[in-house]
Amino acid sequence: MSKNTFKTDSGIPVKQFYSKKDILDENESEPGTYPFLRGIYPNMYRERLWTMRQYSGFGSAEETNNRFKFLLEHGQTGLSLAFDLPTQTGRDSDNLQSEGEVGRTGVPISSIADMLTCFKDIPLDQVSTSMTINSTASILLSLYVSTAESQGISPSQLRGTTQNDILKEYIARNTYIYPPKPSLRLIGDMIQYCSLKVPQWYPISISGYHIREAGSNAVQELAFTFANAIEYINTCISRGLKIDDFAPRLSFFFCCTMEFFEEIAKFRAARIIYSTILKEKFGAKDPKSLHLRFHVQTSGESLTAQQVDNNIVRVTTEALAAVLGGCQSLHTNSRDEALALPTEESVKIALRTQQILASETGVTKTVDPLAGSYYLEYLTQQIIERVQTYLDKIEKLGGSLIAIESNYFQEEIRKNAYELKKEIDENKRVIVGVNKFRDSKDVEPNLNVIDHLLEKKQIDKLKDFKRSRDNIKVQQCISDLVSYAEKPEVNLMPFIIDAVKNRVTLGEISNAFKEVFGFYSPKISF
Repeated sequence: MSKNTFKTDSGIPVKQFYSKKDILDENESEPGTYPFLRGIYPNMYRERLWTMRQYSGFGSAEETNNRFKFLLEHGQTGLSLAFDLPTQTGRDSDNLQSEGEVGRTGVPISSIADMLTCFKDIPLDQVSTSMTINSTASILLSLYVSTAESQGISPSQLRGTTQNDILKEYIARNTYIYPPKPSLRLIGDMIQYCSLKVPQWYPISISGYHIREAGSNAVQELAFTFANAIEYINTCISRGLKIDDFAPRLSFFFCCTMEFFEEIAKFRAARIIYSTILKEKFGAKDPKSLHLRFHVQTSGESLTAQQVDNNIVRVTTEALAAVLGGCQSLHTNSRDEALALPTEESVKIALRTQQILASETGVTKTVDPLAGSYYLEYLTQQIIERVQTYLDKIEKLGGSLIAIESNYFQEEIRKNAYELKKEIDENKRVIVGVNKFRDSKDVEPNLNVIDHLLEKKQIDKLKDFKRSRDNIKVQQCISDLVSYAEKPEVNLMPFIIDAVKNRVTLGEISNAFKEVFGFYSPKISF
């Protein structure tokens, strides 16, 4: 590679060196002040560390409960819950289409009984819980609220996040159920309900993570995520909500990959872009409305199945970039996740990685310690400008919803993913242990194995649950859900909560909505 052709992963040209003439000072501000380049709080980690999360959920509600307790005993400060594919796509565990997927990529939650088991002996007023769920987020939040109430805990005491970002499902991840417009209605219902009843909850985590993992670059990750955020905000405003009533409870979820300095710059740039949008486009007045609060997960796509211990180094590097970029919450992937759900040993190493960064490196002693680096400031400004170019184009197209329906986002991501794969295949991009520094004596580590009998046990439990309930109440609740789903002005959250308390299952609620909303089939482009 010629010395004149270096570029970041987003295609930003990189010179041999940088000096003061390469940067602009117009965004300079103290931490905790608009436009929040250097962090949303004045003292950042000097006052309070980021929340340390490990993504958990597998096999069964019982096993997930045990893993949660293990993590809390080892110093984790927040729970992060993964759900299996049937739960994500609105199917009960006993649905024929769920066969082979129950408990595989996360915990199966079909009923209030499953959620009660998942959080048994875990006081929900003392933990923060993040739930990675989208199409069925309204149902899972209803189950969580009902579980808390069974512990004598008011919804107003609950802290946590539902991902609930359906637009990125159409772009990158595909666990959608209903078409975009009714899906946006459910999200609006949740945001409105939480603003009144669950005020400490973040009802949506607008996610760039999956956009990045699908193959986008850093600029596209921010641009498409903020375009989606604008769509959600417009949805809420169209329902009569005022921006400062709900914006302080919007949160974000980003990926952190191996392009170290660009990732740090991305997080710094993101704060400026978002606070500017909220202030100038939507007229937000509350300083908290302007805060970009974000969770970061290290990149699963960057992990390799070969030489898995190398992944510990990759995760450490990415986690350090997230911390230097000023995240509020962090998940570190485990070394064996390219092969299977992680073992307890691997999860503990991933958690210890965060604890070492927080306790031993000194990076928490001052806010934004890399500020003033000519290279970093140059990258930050370049990302701001390139993201704005994308946002202007998306606005001209008619906004995020139209851009998704026309496959604009999807095609942009595919093009970037193709170029990235091509670089690796042609050995222009080195992946240690994959296309360079390979070792013929690689030994596969001990992997976590899911007991195939867990699926049968889960199905048997669900059948017993359905046999033991009052089916007259169940049918009445389902009828109410269908009736109120046909009335766009009605907030569906109270009726979903009533349904789960009366032992209606996740699949039954989802099917009721499908009767009214229909099922989404994407346009295929070749």
